[in-house]
Amino acid sequence: MVATATALGAPAERREGRLKVTGVARYAAEHPLPGRAQAWPVPAAIARGRVTAIDATAALAMPGVLAVLTHENAPRITEPDDPILAVLQNPDVPHRGWFVALVVAESLEAARAGAAAVRVEYAEEPFDVTLTPDHPDAYEPETANGGHPGRREHGHPEKSFGAAEVRLDVAYRVPPLHNHPMEPHTSTAQWAADRLTVYTSSQGGSDVRDALAALFELPAERITVVSEHVGGGFGSKGTARPDVVLAVMAARATGRPVTVALTRRYLPAVVGHRAPTLHRLRLGAGSDGRLTSLTHEVATCTSRIKEFVEQAAVPARVMYAAPNSLTAHRVVRLDVPSPSWMRAPGECPGMYALESAMDELAEALGMDPVELRAVNEPDREPDSGKPFSSRHLVDCLREGARRFDWARRDPRLRARAEGPLLIGTGVAAATYPVLVQPSTAQARALPDGAFEVRVNATDIGTGARTVLAQVAADALGVPLERVRIEVGNSDLPAASLAGGSSGTASWGWAVHEACVRLAARLADHAGPPPGAGLSARADTAGQADAESSYARHAFGAHFAEVGVDTVTGEVRVRRMLGVFAAGRILNPRTARSQFVGGMIMGLGMALTETSTMDAAFGDFAEPDLASYHVPAHADVPAVEAHWIDEDDGHLNPMGSKGIGEIGIVGAAAAVGNAVHHATGVRFRELPLTPDRVLEGLAG
Repeated sequence: MVATATALGAPAERREGRLKVTGVARYAAEHPLPGRAQAWPVPAAIARGRVTAIDATAALAMPGVLAVLTHENAPRITEPDDPILAVLQNPDVPHRGWFVALVVAESLEAARAGAAAVRVEYAEEPFDVTLTPDHPDAYEPETANGGHPGRREHGHPEKSFGAAEVRLDVAYRVPPLHNHPMEPHTSTAQWAADRLTVYTSSQGGSDVRDALAALFELPAERITVVSEHVGGGFGSKGTARPDVVLAVMAARATGRPVTVALTRRYLPAVVGHRAPTLHRLRLGAGSDGRLTSLTHEVATCTSRIKEFVEQAAVPARVMYAAPNSLTAHRVVRLDVPSPSWMRAPGECPGMYALESAMDELAEALGMDPVELRAVNEPDREPDSGKPFSSRHLVDCLREGARRFDWARRDPRLRARAEGPLLIGTGVAAATYPVLVQPSTAQARALPDGAFEVRVNATDIGTGARTVLAQVAADALGVPLERVRIEVGNSDLPAASLAGGSSGTASWGWAVHEACVRLAARLADHAGPPPGAGLSARADTAGQADAESSYARHAFGAHFAEVGVDTVTGEVRVRRMLGVFAAGRILNPRTARSQFVGGMIMGLGMALTETSTMDAAFGDFAEPDLASYHVPAHADVPAVEAHWIDEDDGHLNPMGSKGIGEIGIVGAAAAVGNAVHHATGVRFRELPLTPDRVLEGLAG
């Protein structure tokens, strides 16, 4: 039993852990509905153009095939706010992989065979899928993702850069990256008269319900979206995706429950990805290391049908004191799949470039990289001028340096070798904003002494059930085991999606308020609760989304040691260390898992993960995990995550900041900086694959 006083902050085990490891937890494709059919989509085989004819005769003649939906016969939907959901509505093909048909059959095997038998003819049009720094169609967007201004300028960055004692002008390239959650995007839909039930792998069931209500012109109260267990998402499941729309269409057309489970090879084209980003950094500084000018310009791309601008220059508006600065984005519309959120959008690629440039500046100055960052610590957020609610970046750097034994580091390049291995160490800073959204929750006291908390939160593997139970137990003043949590169903009180590291802060705020109100009711009530129990409800609209007079961010520091094989070009990370300042840590066990998971994802970004857009074919060349390489157990060294507890009263009732994404921010830069320290070669394009390393070593 966890003591009442320590329910919040205790390393409680995941409540759903046993269900998952024993196979009892059911995911979107695993609900055994009577008469359920399976569906398989047909992707477009051209990069741009129109469908001129579809012949489904052979497919319909195959055993088990029930229907073939195309733009000619699919159920009509209203024009969606998100254009990627307008599937099977017209013959247009905006990019390769866009779905042009859906085969519904008695079995998955029959659906797949039927999809292969569909014949599609196209009128192909010229296309462009190549991002270049000087693309003639590039433009400056008004805003980037998250509503950030596309451009911000303070002082005179050009003039001050020209006058700086030490100047650095460098470019970095981050390739397209893909989310690849363990559970691919899957939805099962069932109509019962005028009611719709959907089981979907989503990070936000309430948002999916609202999207379906609009698309199919159905009152939201007649739709139930269940996302009880979700096998990862990393942003790609943040909003409704084509699989859920196709499942609902197919169920309506056939009158049977239908599952659409996307094969992994289809994911890069239809569920979003991290767009490529081209970075130019110009840093000017005095001989003491203090920045006088900071310019971070980013070029990226979006699709023809939807503008999504990776806000990669935004972190530079937060990190360092520079009286003169320019941060700007340029974007070009290409014939590519629509980019979307991927773990720490903006901050992840932006901080890779910024923290690599800071390392280069430290070398140019002959200054320790940790000290350079400390010297440029701002008193207020540089862009807004707001005071920080809390900022312990320097503390993270100092504590990380102590734990990593940074003081014993030889700053000379290529100073340490073990046979053919060159050994090096690197450091990088991290930041991520504090995001909170309004949510609702209900708490009920039952006659048997138990408490029930209901909120449509989504547990995507982060341990949300567990930490919300801890929040409730703390607010009620009861032992943790007396609290039951219900999540993952849109019939529950509406809650925000699991994204932007905002889940616990958003849902926890509502749960806390509901439990505080329930505790007050119980204090005024004599005896046990009545048969139906006593309940209280909370809605944090107007509080959670209120404008803050403080700049609220989490911060951290990454340290990495690598060994670079001069014979094979292989880079091995020997150890990684992260120290974070992310408010109050509500559950050390699940928090450490989130930090470490992000750091490992950053390791993959640095060394193995890349996606190549084939300019002639208009498609991603690495569409599965056989070719898109994520870290395996053998790639992951000893990874340590630590934190500095912050007492920040300007956040939420729990005093917490998001921790799901800051672990990846800066991790790739720390590895890249370590490789430079080991080899003396500066690599400015990710990932650091053996061929690139060997080419760099060869000079």
